[in-house]
Amino acid sequence: MSYLGIDIGTSSIKVSLINAQQQLLATKSINIPIQRPNPLYSEQNPEDWWNAVVTAIDYLQNNYANQWQHLKSIGITGQQHGAVCLDKNGAVVYPAILWNDGRSYQEAQFLNSNYADFLHINGNLVLPGFTAPKIFWLQKHKPEIYQQVSTILLPKDYIRYRLTGEYASDLSDASGTSWLDVKNRKWSEKLLQICQLDISYMPKLYEGTAISGYLHSNLQHAWGIKNSVTVVGGGGDNAAGAVSVGVICHGKAMLSLGTSGVYFIAQDSYLPMDNGISHSFCHCIPQMWHHMGVILSAASCLSWLSLISSKAEHKLIANAQTQRYDADATPLFLPYLSGERTPHNNPFARGMFFGITHTTQLKDLTNAVLEGVAYAIKDCEEILPNTKQVESLAIIGGGAKSNYWGQIIANVLNKTIVFYDETKIGPSFGAALLALAGDNGINVSDLEINPLIIKEINPQPQLINFYQQKHEKFKALYQQTKNLNNLNL
Repeated sequence: MSYLGIDIGTSSIKVSLINAQQQLLATKSINIPIQRPNPLYSEQNPEDWWNAVVTAIDYLQNNYANQWQHLKSIGITGQQHGAVCLDKNGAVVYPAILWNDGRSYQEAQFLNSNYADFLHINGNLVLPGFTAPKIFWLQKHKPEIYQQVSTILLPKDYIRYRLTGEYASDLSDASGTSWLDVKNRKWSEKLLQICQLDISYMPKLYEGTAISGYLHSNLQHAWGIKNSVTVVGGGGDNAAGAVSVGVICHGKAMLSLGTSGVYFIAQDSYLPMDNGISHSFCHCIPQMWHHMGVILSAASCLSWLSLISSKAEHKLIANAQTQRYDADATPLFLPYLSGERTPHNNPFARGMFFGITHTTQLKDLTNAVLEGVAYAIKDCEEILPNTKQVESLAIIGGGAKSNYWGQIIANVLNKTIVFYDETKIGPSFGAALLALAGDNGINVSDLEINPLIIKEINPQPQLINFYQQKHEKFKALYQQTKNLNNLNL
């Protein structure tokens, strides 16, 4: 039997096919475009997600037919917070507004200023990237579009709808809408009413391993699958990624270094965040929660530098390793290319190089980018609870391919960074594990998830103080320049 994980990422769609022994059978990734038609906007066409999923599945069907035809269950994961608006016939009425879209900052400010219920019930401040202010923005600025809206889905749940015909979601993903009662793991009618909504607009909620529907029979036959296929609740991308590296017990922690950067800590009880800027969400595992700090631009900063320098990312990093540790040689870089969430909650924050001279070279800028992302992750760590008890962090995502970057992060955080076989971890693999557990009616903990450790990188004691001092300058640079990005702040 085989199990499929589908990850609706921001830059690509990825699928992973595993067997009952948690062995990876096949994987495929398909790139997808992002549209930024106006400042602060970030959108995608949900049809692009579906077309990419179909292309990836065609690849599995054509190249791994024997394993594919015995598919038993599908788990779905993906980017959180996106707003996919459907009419009464299930048609998309507006482009999906993504997690790194900042247009609804005024709506978020209004909801926070006038309704303390969001912080008290959802356990989090309403941030511009969350789903609720996006819908509030649509109500105000596109009323003719909003009048057509009958159902609001998250990105992965639109794919579930295309697979099964069901409007459903899981609790980890729903936590990031601002409408979930996170403690009691259910929609809050009160929070929905504030946004002029009710539960009829919302998908049905499931735990990550619960069966949420069945693959359409016409898809089952078209894709050459012999038996009926269940589709489980799945999880938000970070929660599913955490499952893939066994971050399913209290106090276990993970760092995701993808398009965004995430510091993730599993919790066995609900603890709302008084600071409001880091997140307290449900885990995709029953009766588990997690805390999370999120920076909006992580590995995407390196991709940006690669684009403007016409140098491949791996070549940039290889060249950067020749740079000696000289505080005067490497500039400071603020990685706020899409604004920032944790800890600043500032959609107007912008990226910056500071300290450039006539002798600054591309390798210096590369080191500045790698360090700047690490300092932003450190900012997250400083406001999350229980991080002092964390001795090591599992690392996943595109940035996890670089040992050099891992060493910088280990030094900045003063923690051991654990690298795994990257082909057998990540959100799509975690979603497949959720499908495996759900189809067999067992707890995720019973799967004994033990991904292969490739390397452990320890902090270098002689450089801890160097990075601590530079981190303080990094924080001061933001504070000194933040008002220049928008004089109305």
